[in-house]
Amino acid sequence: MLKIGITGGIGSGKSIVCKCFQLLGVPVYDSDTRAKWVMNHDPELREQLISAFGPETFDAQQNLNRPYLSQKVFHNTAELAKLNGMVHPQVRKDFYKWVEQHQQAPYILKEAALMFESNAYTQVDHVLTVSAPLSIRVTRTLQRDLHRNQAEVEAIIHKQLPEEERVRRAQFVLYNDDTQLVLPQVVQLHQNFLRLAH
Repeated sequence: MLKIGITGGIGSGKSIVCKCFQLLGVPVYDSDTRAKWVMNHDPELREQLISAFGPETFDAQQNLNRPYLSQKVFHNTAELAKLNGMVHPQVRKDFYKWVEQHQQAPYILKEAALMFESNAYTQVDHVLTVSAPLSIRVTRTLQRDLHRNQAEVEAIIHKQLPEEERVRRAQFVLYNDDTQLVLPQVVQLHQNFLRLAH
C-alpha cells in the first residue's frame, strides 16, 4: 500500500488539506491526535512519562496534563528530546497497526507537523508539503489559536524546519498561499497518488 506523508509548518493549512483528501475517501492518520491518544492510553508509556516528568503529568481524572507538560519541555531541548524519545516509538507502532486496518485503501496519508524532524518520513513512500508564506501562517495561527500571541507563534515556527528546507525535501508541494485554489491541487495530487499506487 502506498503511504504518503503530509506535513507543513504551523498555520500552513495541512488540516484543511487532509479534510479534502478525506472527502475523496482517503484514510488519514493524524499523528498529533494519535500521539495524545497513545499518551493517555498506553500503560507502559504513562509510567515512563510519570517517572520522567512527575505525577502532575496526568490530572486528577488521569488525563494527560498538556499545559503542564508543554511548560516542562517547550524551552528545554533536553527535556523535549526525552519526551519525543518516549512518544515517537509508540506512535510509530500505533501507525503500523492503523495501516494494517486500512489495507483495502489504494493509499493512505500520514499527517505529521514534524515529519522530517521526528524521522516519520522514513515510514512513508513520499512526502507532500503544504506550503504558505510566513506572514500568512502567523496570521492564520493567531486567528485560530486565540490563546497564543505573535511571539509564541514565532517561537513555534522557529522550532520547526525552515519552509524552504521542508519544500526541498518533499516530493510533492501544495501551495496554500491564498492565490491558488486548494481543491483542484488536491484532486490533481489524488489522481497522481492513485496512479502511483497501481
